[in-house]
Amino acid sequence: MGGHGLAVLVTGAAGDIGRALCAIFRGDGYFVIATDRDRQADDCRCDAFITADLARLVQDDGYRENFAADVHAALSGRSLKGLVNNAAVQILSGFDDLALGDFRQSLDINVTAPMLLAQLFLGELEKARGSVVNIGSIHARLTKPAFISYAVSKTALEGLTRSLAVDLGARVRVNAIRPAAVETGMLLAGFRGERDMYPALEACHPVNRLAGPEEIARAALFLVSDECRFMTGTVMSVDGGIGARLHDPE
Repeated sequence: MGGHGLAVLVTGAAGDIGRALCAIFRGDGYFVIATDRDRQADDCRCDAFITADLARLVQDDGYRENFAADVHAALSGRSLKGLVNNAAVQILSGFDDLALGDFRQSLDINVTAPMLLAQLFLGELEKARGSVVNIGSIHARLTKPAFISYAVSKTALEGLTRSLAVDLGARVRVNAIRPAAVETGMLLAGFRGERDMYPALEACHPVNRLAGPEEIARAALFLVSDECRFMTGTVMSVDGGIGARLHDPE
């Protein structure tokens, strides 16, 4: 694969959305460099796999430099066309029980790591006239109880997207995707014993279903492509219409 000589770096590649990102980009001819914390390369459809603990990457300069060296080795002269910041942590807690460590970890992995990765590979992305795509969440705009750390971090990620787009200008495009509920193994596991709640979640979305991981991946593929060279600083909603819907008594 990777016939057109372009590469993409995907974080959080071992999850359902991450695997879909790898498959979609690879199917379009990209050389896919995948990262995740503790999974192996056979968990995702990629051309190169690099183990990466994003919490450590944020805190340890030497670890970050070694990771960059591993990515450069995997690129092997290819142009880095895209950085897809997909990895995230979702720690649930009400405000009364919110632990500072959990809050900081959410910000480190969901916001600071994407910023540092964009900084780390800025030169390569600029040479390729590439782009950064941040995978956000509907929780940046509409949230619910117990999602404080996650919602705040995803809101900050949208702010990072806009700020980088303005600061980098024509050098590197920076956009984000704001998905609503996506049908992943983690989401489905939450419905064990309460399967009747799944149709209720679907019904919250005007399209009456959840997104498939590949739909998020195809949006990312579009944002990295040259088909949208005038798009930067954009947060693309892929939410089945839930962001337009008012929920109140009828």
